[in-house]
Amino acid sequence: MARIVLGVGGGIAAYKVPGVLRALQSAGHQVSVIPTQASLEFVGAAVWNALGGEAVASGVFDAGPGHIELARGADLVVIAPATANLMARLAAGMADDLLSATVLACSAPLLLFPAMHTQMWRAPATQANVATLRSRGVQVHEPGVGRLAGRDSGPGRMVEPDEISRIVLGELDALGAPGGRGEAGSIGEGAEGVGGLGRGVAYSQTAAGALGGRRVVVTAGGTREPIDPVRYLANRSSGRQGIAIAQAALAAGAEVLVIAANVELEAPAGAERVDVETAAELHKATLQAAGGADIVVMAAAVADFTPASPSEAKIPRGGREDLTLRLVATPDILGDLLARRAEGQLVVGFAAETGPTEADSLARGKAKARAKGADLTVVNDVSAGRGFGQPDNAVWILDRDGQQVAACAGSKRQVADAIVQALSARLPARERGESEQQNLHL
Repeated sequence: MARIVLGVGGGIAAYKVPGVLRALQSAGHQVSVIPTQASLEFVGAAVWNALGGEAVASGVFDAGPGHIELARGADLVVIAPATANLMARLAAGMADDLLSATVLACSAPLLLFPAMHTQMWRAPATQANVATLRSRGVQVHEPGVGRLAGRDSGPGRMVEPDEISRIVLGELDALGAPGGRGEAGSIGEGAEGVGGLGRGVAYSQTAAGALGGRRVVVTAGGTREPIDPVRYLANRSSGRQGIAIAQAALAAGAEVLVIAANVELEAPAGAERVDVETAAELHKATLQAAGGADIVVMAAAVADFTPASPSEAKIPRGGREDLTLRLVATPDILGDLLARRAEGQLVVGFAAETGPTEADSLARGKAKARAKGADLTVVNDVSAGRGFGQPDNAVWILDRDGQQVAACAGSKRQVADAIVQALSARLPARERGESEQQNLHL
């Protein structure tokens, strides 16, 4: 049984948090709820007293020195919703209520699930506070996109309670906390057999600060190769997996650049973004960005061929019944990246495969991993429309020898967390002083 401090911020999304409390209690954990005074305007103390089985307090003087005991005994601190005001106070190191004082006195990992209006989330002050918190090892999870209070919609919705519960349970498991394994489990270690994807291999949330101080470049989306000014050759990639990897890397403390190939999704707040269209543009942007990166994750689906001579004007049908295009190979971005990479840089390749069976897809992925020599190769079977454009994914993670080191099936964020965890295990240890700094939360 783990001891969890569940902080509740003063936003309308507070009404969803009792569901998180129930889920964590059902998993066998001891949960102490600390609501802010503002949050009690949305969910009253009577609700928390009844659900939690103990009287709640929000003021420092209401609990006396109790915040020290809560901080000392906690395995994990979770705050939902984390409002703009609350994150600003945490970033500043304030301790003017029971929740902020407990956080300041606590060395346990801190997970924040923001919720606020889109304009507040995008405000430079909020983004600066998010960056500050992440630099200290705090996991600030990206808010959802959708309907907000009133008629507005956009990024700023709090992650749904079941997803929060899944992330928290995964984090406890990763930390080895008592009773940590709940709905989420550790990444499946590499058996040479296949079929694990069909069984729904679980994942483990990457610990806060695992990529602290690292620069990560992630390519996302799919390239478009022009035939004429209005037509192009493309693939079905939406960029969701690449964006999820960027989110996971940010949550693990990294500085992130997303190179987006025709991605309609927004890059996660706090990440830099460069937009490209063609394989040639992606090649140039990736090699340029890789020069200062610790990690490069090649999640974009890159066209293997491009029209040799795109037409400058729209090609008319003109009564013809067929059209012949001469295609030429595009640059080998992964191969060029590996040939030029700096010492110590980690590179992740992706291999989308199809086949009559998962075994066939995995075999092709292993051959590609050995041929390319990337530190990790993420293989997914995209037969029958799986993976591309879908909310879920299922992957094998292979090393440079083609040996399976992990597997994961679940949401694309879960897959992203599995990839980041596999990467963090391969990073060389930094100097002791920096490692200690990454463990500080506030």
